[in-house]
Amino acid sequence: MTDAVAAAAASPAAHPGLADSAFLKAARGEPVPHTPVWFMRQAGRSLPEYLRVREGVGMLESCMDPDLVVEITLQPVRRYGVDAAIFFSDIVLPLKAVGVDLDIKPGIGPVVASPVRTLADVEAIPDLTPEHVPFIAQAVEGLVGELAGTPLIGFAGAPFTVASYLVEGGPSKEHAKTKAMMFGAPEVWDALMRKIGGIAAAYLEVQVRHGASAVQLFDSWAGALTPQDYAQHVMPHSARVLAAAGELGVPRIHFGVGTSNLLPLMGEAGADVVGVDWRTPLADAIGRVGDRGVQGNLDPTLVFAPTEVMTARAAEVIEAGRAARGHVFNLGHGVIPSTDPDQLARLTDFVQSYPLA
Repeated sequence: MTDAVAAAAASPAAHPGLADSAFLKAARGEPVPHTPVWFMRQAGRSLPEYLRVREGVGMLESCMDPDLVVEITLQPVRRYGVDAAIFFSDIVLPLKAVGVDLDIKPGIGPVVASPVRTLADVEAIPDLTPEHVPFIAQAVEGLVGELAGTPLIGFAGAPFTVASYLVEGGPSKEHAKTKAMMFGAPEVWDALMRKIGGIAAAYLEVQVRHGASAVQLFDSWAGALTPQDYAQHVMPHSARVLAAAGELGVPRIHFGVGTSNLLPLMGEAGADVVGVDWRTPLADAIGRVGDRGVQGNLDPTLVFAPTEVMTARAAEVIEAGRAARGHVFNLGHGVIPSTDPDQLARLTDFVQSYPLA
């Protein structure tokens, strides 16, 4: 991307109404009118309107339908008035787009027909180009037109998590085959991580070029790693993806699950904002991530508690967030499917009205 294009993508003028966005201000470490809030998986199974439009439509099929992506992404913005929209997609969608034989099985997750085992398997995976994902460009442009002053967050799966699906052939608790490759076939592992990193960077670039105002890199399975193994085998690849996104001039959020021991490294990988899951007190996380913003981190199950309990704990999170360079309120992981949408609405209202002075 040229400097001119990057500057245009980063400029509030390129996205009318975003100059005063509380979310973007917090992500940049600037003073905010209120603590911004959005929820991971806010566009999804907890919303009855989502279930209606997805009825009879497969997950990957829905992610490739621009009109459906626009509708699903907008649903939580309409219902809650959150400070950011998250692009509705799936971390394995770019692989599907370049021709990898995979599907998302209900109740299981992504399943890969021919798991990656050799260097030849890696080399058989094409690099992603904009021509692979015209429906993504169309959906993002449609969303930017509908969202007005609400920023759109683009997203991609981080190399380790996506690699784990490709190597294991599906979800795994132990990641034994993944680690076996990482430790026993480092040349294959490095090639695979470079391949996935390039796909992730290209996927994020398509989203930003067409109007996304920030990006989030999801590393759902990174918590399975020690800091040493993360630093040696994973961090350089995530860093390349985040560096490429940084050249686009948008804030970068880096989130992982069970990554308390990895927070300093995840920040050093190039994040402007480090997502913190609910297992780590936010005050502790702030001290670990350096001069960066934080995102999070209310326990997702607290939305099932009485409202006064939920909001009291949310207040604790907001108060802790004052010490950070910037704080974006979120849950410590995704919205649980059985969550009451009305309770999320109450939480959104509470956070946005919480006095910061």
